[in-house]
Amino acid sequence: MLGRLSKHLRRCISTSPCKCGLQDGPFSVHPDVSQAVVEGRPVVALESTIITHGMPYPHNLSTAKEVEAIVREQGAIPATVGVLEGRVHVGLSGDELDFLSRSKTSLKVSRRDLPYVISKGLSGGTTVSGTMIAAHKAGIPVFVTGGIGGVHRDGENTLDISADLTELGRTPIAVVSAGVKSILDIGRTLEFLETQGVCVVTYGHSKNFPAFFTSQSGYCSPYHVSNPEEAAELIAGNLSLGLQSGLLLAVPIPQEHSATGGEIEDAIQRALAEANSKDIKGRDVTPFILQRVNELTKGKSLQANIALIHNNAKVGGQIARALSERKQRKTGPQRKEGKKEKGHDPNVVVVGGINVDFIAKGKTKTLLFGQTNPGSVCQSFGGVGRNIADCLSRLGQECLFISAVGADSHGDAVFNYCKHMNTSGVAKLRDQRTATYCAVITESGELSLGLGDMDIHQQIKEQYVSHYEEQLSAASLVCVDGNIPASTIKYVCSVAKKHSVPVWFEPTDADKASKPFLCESWKALTYTSPNLAELCTINHTLGLPTPPVLPESLEEVLSCAASLSRPLLEHLQCVVVTLGPMGVLLCGEHEAGAVNLQPRKHRRKGRLCAFYYPALTVPSEETVNVSGAGDSLAGGMMVGILRGWDTHTCVHTGLQAARLSLSSPHPIVPTLTLDSVHPLRAHTQPWPQPTCLWMEA
Repeated sequence: MLGRLSKHLRRCISTSPCKCGLQDGPFSVHPDVSQAVVEGRPVVALESTIITHGMPYPHNLSTAKEVEAIVREQGAIPATVGVLEGRVHVGLSGDELDFLSRSKTSLKVSRRDLPYVISKGLSGGTTVSGTMIAAHKAGIPVFVTGGIGGVHRDGENTLDISADLTELGRTPIAVVSAGVKSILDIGRTLEFLETQGVCVVTYGHSKNFPAFFTSQSGYCSPYHVSNPEEAAELIAGNLSLGLQSGLLLAVPIPQEHSATGGEIEDAIQRALAEANSKDIKGRDVTPFILQRVNELTKGKSLQANIALIHNNAKVGGQIARALSERKQRKTGPQRKEGKKEKGHDPNVVVVGGINVDFIAKGKTKTLLFGQTNPGSVCQSFGGVGRNIADCLSRLGQECLFISAVGADSHGDAVFNYCKHMNTSGVAKLRDQRTATYCAVITESGELSLGLGDMDIHQQIKEQYVSHYEEQLSAASLVCVDGNIPASTIKYVCSVAKKHSVPVWFEPTDADKASKPFLCESWKALTYTSPNLAELCTINHTLGLPTPPVLPESLEEVLSCAASLSRPLLEHLQCVVVTLGPMGVLLCGEHEAGAVNLQPRKHRRKGRLCAFYYPALTVPSEETVNVSGAGDSLAGGMMVGILRGWDTHTCVHTGLQAARLSLSSPHPIVPTLTLDSVHPLRAHTQPWPQPTCLWMEA
């Protein structure tokens, strides 16, 4: 993984500011928030226009702090979103909250405003739309607000429709609110949400749709959920479908505060008339109405506003916690101490490395060595073996991971993050350091310096791995990566050959790809998944000719990859050549219109061929991280092979997993499930037909 990461940084990071997480570019995630997301703990996003435009000072500041406290009381981490001097902050400190609450020049920042505000270094409160974008980028699925925007009264003539509604139609966030602000046209708003494909649900025992200050608007939601657990199931279902649209959970105002609803509604009508007479339009309408209604009701509307926001925060926190607990139940810890009972051996054993990666990116074009430079640092958990085991575990495949970490804080963080995995085979070594990698990068993305501390990988020795020989010999598949010593790979291959266990070798990088091919170990391999450079290294190690320069055009790349794979197929079942954004080339025995991926029990009979599958396109603005795409592809394919799926379904599952990885700040997307990657459930568009290339005998 070290080699791949550093090479990718040289090539790509200058054009993709968020490649290594949201600390780069215009986004900054508070450490408490990012850590909670990484660990799968509940997090609730909160908007900030209620601070900058919704209430007067000091009510705005006290309410913001109270809302955060209520979220914490439910066991969740609050993440208030705001824009400070041109950076979108997900999670605000006390000082930052105070700054926004006192600011007289803060803007309301929606989707359309973000580019301008960022480019000018301005500050502002994020609307529902702006907050949804930031929450989604940070991996937070639950967002609490007071009420959403909608179709304004007389909107059929003015076309004054809030961006909140279109954002709900294209961003998969669950928005918990007190319904639609009662100053709007609620009926047309619900119709517009239906057109956008947004699932609208009332939280409670009826379908009555609330109208912010009152629990009943005269309209109904299509559905209702009665408790946090039902809401969590709904959110999980929406995410698993991959629809890319959000949910609106409408929470009625507490009964004790809804009694004043009639009085407030009268005040709203009067305020609307005044706004019309004063020709107040657009984004200025809502602040004027709220201020005027507060005056007319002598503060009753403000108190009701605060009460419903408090209630929404309580409900949202409970839903976020239920969603987190549901995930733990579905993909919960499989780690078991000691020897496993007979008959309960894992289907897959992965032996490989773990890395803790740190990417430091400067904020200046030139970095000055010998002194402190301004910049940002982000952390992630990687390692090819760890990534593949993570992917398999999240896809429901029982998997034992064998590796090593140091007895240090990084090792503790690894175990904490990997709770959903069976890490009983990960040794914690007292005199060793957990593998880490640090890249120092300029503002433009050029690699200035890379440092890797990978010595611990050499401690994953045959002597230690042999403690798990029983699990290795009983596995349905064994996967090894190139991080571990060549002697350990040789041992694993010998055990696998003795017990007829298929072995998948992931080369990791060009420098490590040669390890199994230094002796006869490679003849025990069933699968390998090199990129073109790694495939050249393998051929060179075997004394076979390789091209002096790697080809660039697709036609030449496919021809070269097929030619270099051909000699390996004398012993391997399949060579999976990963081609980055071009896709993947499968090389092996032809059977039933595809490459046969199922381990064969007989000598090869069919003709050799190669099938090319194009990658699923991911827009550059949606690409966040590429370090886990190849590992996600391999993990997805392994699951398909073990479940006996046809070759096309196996590859499409892997490609879908890779696509999700590209859009996540984590190498393996934390929300990964089998439903989210199965081609028949997650990809509604027709798949392009793969291209077949025949090989010479």
